[in-house]
Amino acid sequence: MSSKRDYYEVLAVGREASDQELKQAYRRLALKYHPDKNPGDHESEERFKELNEAYQILSQAELRARYDRFGHAGVGAGAAAGAGFGQGFPGFEDLFDMFGMGDVFGGRTSRRAGPRRGSDLRYDIDLVLEEAAVGLKTKIRVPRLETCETCRGTGAAEGAQPVRCTACSGSGQVRYQQGFFSVARTCSTCRGAGKVIKNVCRPCRGEGRVEREKTLEIKIPAGVDNGSRLRITGEGEAGEVGAGRGDLYVIVHVKEHDFFERRDANLYCTIPVSFAQAALGADVRVRTLDGEEKLRVAEGTQAGSMFRLKGKGIPVLGGRGRGDLYVGINVITPTNLSTDQRRLLEELAKLETDGHHDRGIVDKVKDIFG
Repeated sequence: MSSKRDYYEVLAVGREASDQELKQAYRRLALKYHPDKNPGDHESEERFKELNEAYQILSQAELRARYDRFGHAGVGAGAAAGAGFGQGFPGFEDLFDMFGMGDVFGGRTSRRAGPRRGSDLRYDIDLVLEEAAVGLKTKIRVPRLETCETCRGTGAAEGAQPVRCTACSGSGQVRYQQGFFSVARTCSTCRGAGKVIKNVCRPCRGEGRVEREKTLEIKIPAGVDNGSRLRITGEGEAGEVGAGRGDLYVIVHVKEHDFFERRDANLYCTIPVSFAQAALGADVRVRTLDGEEKLRVAEGTQAGSMFRLKGKGIPVLGGRGRGDLYVGINVITPTNLSTDQRRLLEELAKLETDGHHDRGIVDKVKDIFG
C-alpha cells in the first residue's frame, strides 16, 4: 500500500501558504474533482476525499502545527475523524457556503437561515499559585445579552406581529446571477429571518435582547495551570427566539510565584544552606504549599544538588495524586570571616592537606559556621 501524499502537495501549495491561499486552492480543486461534477468517476471521488482531508487538517491551526512537526503521524486517523471526515461529500451548496458564496448552479434548494445561537463569551480570571493548586469557588460578573423580558425575544411591540420580508419574499435569502454562478446571500433586510418587524419593542429596540450583567458562581478545579480553559455550558449570550444560549469560557491566568517555579504538576525551589550544613549534614525547614516540611541535607551535599519531597507539588488536573517538590541547594560561601572563623578554616584546610581527620575541629567549624 502506498503512503499518503503530503497534504501541501495534495492542495498544490507551499508549506508557507497563508490561510487564504489554502482556502483558494481547496476551492479551485474541489470544484474540479467534486463527485457531483464527475459522476461515476472513481478517481475524481478519491481525489476529492484526499482534498477534503488535507484541507480539514491544514485549515485548523492546531492540527496544522502538529502536521508540520510530525507529519501524518501527528494527526493520525483519530484527528481526521475529529475534524469531520467520514460523513460523506458536501454538496456544491455546502462547499460554497464554506466560502460565503451561497448556492450555485441554481439547481439546489436554498437553505434558509434559522435563528442564531447566542455568542460564546470569554472571561479572564487571575489566580495566585496557591489558589490554582487547591481550586476555589468564586463569583464573577459577566456582561452579556439577555432575552428581552418585554417582548420575550421577538423584538416586536406588544400586540404586534412580524410580517414577511418583501426584499426576499420571506425566504431569508436574495439570489442573483454572477457570471457562471447563481449566488444566494443572506438577506440584509431581515438578516435571514424571512420576517421583519414594523412596530418594534422599545426596551430592546427590536433586537429581542438587551444588555445585562449576570453574577455567576463558578468552581475552579484544583490543579489548573496558566492558560487553562474552563467551559461553562449555556452561560454565554442569549440566542434568537428558538435558539440556544452560547457558552462561557473562563481563561485562567496564574501569576508567577516569588518562591516556587511550576512545571506541570511539579514544583521547584532553591534554598540556601550554610557551608557547615552542606559539609556536615543538617535538618532544614523547607517552605511548601502546605506549610513547612523538614528536609535532611546529607553530609557532603554539593551546591546545585536536588532533593525531592514526594507529593508536595500541585494536584494533577482531572486526575489523581499530586506532583512533587524538588528542592535545589544553594551553598552559601562565608564572606567577611572573623578571626576565629578564619583560624578554624585554616586548621581544617591543613588537616585535609595532611590527610588527617580531627572531629573536634569539625565540630568547632559546625558550631561557628552553622
